[in-house]
Amino acid sequence: MPSSEARVHPIHLRGSLHETIWGGQNLARYAGKPIPSGAKVGESWETETGNQVINPPYQGRSLDDLVAELGEALLGTQALAVFGARFPLLAKFIDAQDKLSVQVHPDDEYAHQHEGGKLGKTEAWYILHADPGAALIHGVHHPVNRAEVLQAIAAVTLEALVHEEPVQAGDVVFVPAGTVHAIGAGIVLYELQEYSDVTYRLYDYGRLTAEGKPRELHIQRALDVMHYEPTPIHKVRPVSLREERDGTQQRCLVACRYFVLEELAFQQSFAASTNLTSCQILSLLDGACTLRSGQDNPLALGKGDTVVLPAALGSYILDGSCRLLRSYVPTPDDDLLRRFWSAQ
Repeated sequence: MPSSEARVHPIHLRGSLHETIWGGQNLARYAGKPIPSGAKVGESWETETGNQVINPPYQGRSLDDLVAELGEALLGTQALAVFGARFPLLAKFIDAQDKLSVQVHPDDEYAHQHEGGKLGKTEAWYILHADPGAALIHGVHHPVNRAEVLQAIAAVTLEALVHEEPVQAGDVVFVPAGTVHAIGAGIVLYELQEYSDVTYRLYDYGRLTAEGKPRELHIQRALDVMHYEPTPIHKVRPVSLREERDGTQQRCLVACRYFVLEELAFQQSFAASTNLTSCQILSLLDGACTLRSGQDNPLALGKGDTVVLPAALGSYILDGSCRLLRSYVPTPDDDLLRRFWSAQ
């Protein structure tokens, strides 16, 4: 495996579009995605490991290929320590035109034991758009037990047990493993999660597939891992890190052991750096900028573009006017972990 001193370059990825029964056309407007006419696209996976790289010198290769080749120089020491030799975080844009099924994800320990060594899933949502009256499910409404939940599923009345939280653009929701949740209709959001596909569908409102059959549920495992007490915090409070007269703003939207998610906004330029502990993921929400690093050719980025910055990249400058999200895997002593949770 290469050392962290290996020569690395920015990795501009082409997002992969996923059609769903609940998707729509909104990712064209809110994430700049090329949505085919009439397609019901629910998700754009920005850091899917099969995604192809757009820019030289990695053009045409997959993120997975680069993880295998570059190892620690790409991932970073802390990302390796927490997640192993795999890309750590999956970023997505999501367009929910209908409500998603009620789900719950296991923690790492349960997933490792019951899902063949896979990761669990803790995630966070940044709301980009919400129709008037839009809401999502986040936790249970009041303390419940396994028997009550099982009875409500059978009677198709689980909605009476869960907490429904109204949301609007700019809200941030943290979804730790074990939290019962569902994205509601009329919501577009950016999701950051542990890179895991383990989802237990608990409830689907009695809906049927096109073949007239109920969608598959994973009730017993969902009941094994769900939290039966109400979630104390539904929408978290971002922490301002920097605000200057020239319009530059920096906020920590959410921080946990798996990831830090920041929002950056600037009108001229923003100078930053990676370090050897973690790669960084940048996703543009609005505007455009040019990424400059070392001897690499300038990389033009626009709305909806996502670039992975390897841990060993070092200093970089973003020139332009834009708003973007930046994420990385924090070390246990990262100051943002303390600052974020002391503000909640």
